Amino acid sequence: MRYFIEIAYNGQNYFGWQSQPDEITVQEVLEDALFTILRQKIKVTGAGRTDTGVHAKQLFAHFDFTEIKNIQDILFRLNCVLPKHISAKNIFPVLEDAHARFNATKREYEYYISTTKNPFSQDFAYQLHKKPDVILMQKAADLLFSHNDFQCFSRSKTNVKTYHCIIKKAVWKEEENQLVFTIAADRFLRNMVRAIVGTLLEVGFKKITIEEFEKIILSKDRRNAGTSAPAHGLFLTKVEYPKEIFLNPTKVG
Repeated sequence: MRYFIEIAYNGQNYFGWQSQPDEITVQEVLEDALFTILRQKIKVTGAGRTDTGVHAKQLFAHFDFTEIKNIQDILFRLNCVLPKHISAKNIFPVLEDAHARFNATKREYEYYISTTKNPFSQDFAYQLHKKPDVILMQKAADLLFSHNDFQCFSRSKTNVKTYHCIIKKAVWKEEENQLVFTIAADRFLRNMVRAIVGTLLEVGFKKITIEEFEKIILSKDRRNAGTSAPAHGLFLTKVEYPKEIFLNPTKVG
């Protein structure tokens, strides 16, 4: 049978999601934990791959195994084995051909910025010494809806067939001494969110104009965009799928 597993993790101590030689990753740790509990080598395929230091409040991955009769027991045992930085939240039986990456219809990220020195958020928010112009940044972010080629925000030498993404949400919110940027799309390119945030901050600090921001998008050249915002302020917060792929869709929250 095929299952989706929903996890959350603090990415501070990991070199991203995807397994790689000589580095500790979330995928590797999860597969090792599943092997310990299920007594079988398990290969998991994630909805996407977060970069080094990026966090996830919700990420799905799929794996194949014989029937799991007591999911809650498996979750309990799995969380006992997983390190404190990773939590297994749920396991769902899905259709045999369901795919955590290809069946995802929307992914949502949040980027956190602290505008004052805060010792309690330094590992989970980008600390700025002064506040940017949020109104200008929102006006620039609104331009993202008018475009679908975001090569300028993609990591160089990325092996993808297309740089097209459909932006579904791009909103800045100010909460006391914190700024939160929420962005959702059907898909994201590698490093895309952090590059967008870094470039929007250049608008907010009036290093570039809103018109220049749009010219950067049209240029399709990563060298024209701003420096990527630090990884530790970024969270993958939501991944959505068609209800039809879940065998018990009423239990999917």
